[in-house]
Amino acid sequence: MGRFRGSITKQSRREGINLAETEKVQKYLDKRPYAPGQHGQRRKGRPSDYSVRLREKQKLARLYGMSEKQFRNLFEEAASVPGVTGTVFLQLLERRLDNVVFRMGFASTRRQARQFVGHGHIFVNGKKVDIASYRVKIGDEISVAEGSRSMGFIQENMEAQKRRRVSPWVEMEHDNFKGTFARLPAREDLALPINENFIIEYYSR
Repeated sequence: MGRFRGSITKQSRREGINLAETEKVQKYLDKRPYAPGQHGQRRKGRPSDYSVRLREKQKLARLYGMSEKQFRNLFEEAASVPGVTGTVFLQLLERRLDNVVFRMGFASTRRQARQFVGHGHIFVNGKKVDIASYRVKIGDEISVAEGSRSMGFIQENMEAQKRRRVSPWVEMEHDNFKGTFARLPAREDLALPINENFIIEYYSR
């Protein structure tokens, strides 16, 4: 599965969840709660167990904007370390730099966060990092580059973030355009419409 570059709204309708996690996409899903295309509203038969598990895997990979190779490699890493595999896997996904930038509100979507990281607008502990998959550690300080803080998109995103609930595992200093990855999120912190056990079963088949 390569990186998707089409309409995130259509893809969200296909998967049945808000992949962008934005109000705009949610309003569109509420208005058209069925798959896109002329056959989107047709009732289908009961999906197979394999199909259910595949769709769950696709949902999560697309939510975080990852290729199949990246996604599977990360899952195999999660499965090889002590702990609950599903929770460890979600924590590894949350530690990606592009995701942390999104969670902190510097970007309005993960797709935009990847662009900001790739264009050199994001610093980790005072050093520029332009790799979206960079793994953030507990205690790392994530900040917007000095020269990028006046950008319209970033200014708008930070103003919007002040009005929203901040993810409890990050600590923000909005006025200084920086935040700290304070701890690993617990499973109950992550309001993800995903059954990670299906993904474990998919890769264990």
